[in-house]
Amino acid sequence: MSTNSAILRSWENCLRFQMYPEADFLFFSFCSRGHVSAGHGRVGKHRKHPGGRGLAGGQHHHRTNLDKYHPGYFGKVGMRYFHKQQAHFWKPVINLDKLWTLVPAEKREEYLAGKGDKVPVIDLLPFGYSKVLGKGRLPEVPIVVKARWVSKLAEKKITEAGGVVELVA
Repeated sequence: MSTNSAILRSWENCLRFQMYPEADFLFFSFCSRGHVSAGHGRVGKHRKHPGGRGLAGGQHHHRTNLDKYHPGYFGKVGMRYFHKQQAHFWKPVINLDKLWTLVPAEKREEYLAGKGDKVPVIDLLPFGYSKVLGKGRLPEVPIVVKARWVSKLAEKKITEAGGVVELVA
């Protein structure tokens, strides 16, 4: 058997590994047999953690990589807000086009068909919303909306549809 055929046979074995994905972890070590340093170099050698572990050296020897691919990774932005109480900033919003989804489906059909003489009253607080915004269209059906905050556009569209806006504390 010549040397060339032995090399060819080892290459064929390498190709066989590609048919078995579960043996991927064996591929590199097996296919590197007979290639002295197995791709890890004779000078630098393949040893432990040459660049440090994890994100070590981000401000030192790995700086160019972090500056190029992760700008803004280090440092601070903005000002601190001491004792910020999130409850003071609680203002979940809902748009007009989603307002009718809060009415139960069977009643919604009834109201939109205009069968009864009643008008739907939607109190937003139990649904977890506090402000109504004016995006989207409303059907030309009167509606009563109770909310803590309402934008000017939302109020205009609701009143144009024949509805009423009630501000709730």
